[in-house]
Amino acid sequence: MSLTTTILMLVFGWLSVAAAMLWGVLRITRRHHPSPLRTEKPKESSRRHAAAH
Repeated sequence: MSLTTTILMLVFGWLSVAAAMLWGVLRITRRHHPSPLRTEKPKESSRRHAAAH
């Protein structure tokens, strides 16, 4: 295997790992932060706090 091929394989391997990590981070952030279009106002609960009498 030539030196050029080894260097190219290292670079493409690093890029594929970086892309996979970025995809994973973006997937997690989209799951934990819903988009503003889908957010609804929470319904007001009839429950009261324990300290309220």
